[in-house]
Amino acid sequence: MKYLALYGLTALGFFAIDFVWLTRIAQGFYQTHIGPYLREEPVIWAAVGFYTLYLLGVVVFAVLPGLEAGALVRAAGLGALFGLVAYATFDLTCMALFRDFPPIVVAVDLAWGTVLTSCTATIGYLAGRWLGL
Repeated sequence: MKYLALYGLTALGFFAIDFVWLTRIAQGFYQTHIGPYLREEPVIWAAVGFYTLYLLGVVVFAVLPGLEAGALVRAAGLGALFGLVAYATFDLTCMALFRDFPPIVVAVDLAWGTVLTSCTATIGYLAGRWLGL
């Protein structure tokens, strides 16, 4: 039960940060640079699937190793690495496959994925300590 609570608290932190990014900061940026590629409405099942798996990855590959080591910096660092790799998978694939995919989007997304996931892993680590893990 504690691990389910850890997942939920980590997800809560992730969604709080990403919501601000997507609705207040990046919306105009993405519309400007990749507007023609964007749907009017997202495919909800695909978004839910991504977020569910991504947050599982953050907990398993960053938060839990940080908790096992008793080191916040380990969780944050592994979170940064996981975010960079995951976001690079998407962005560099887009760069490789789509004609004229903007390099600025790749750079901003890689930076955002790294920062977001490091912050999320930090929140997860702190939640895990609070839960006694």
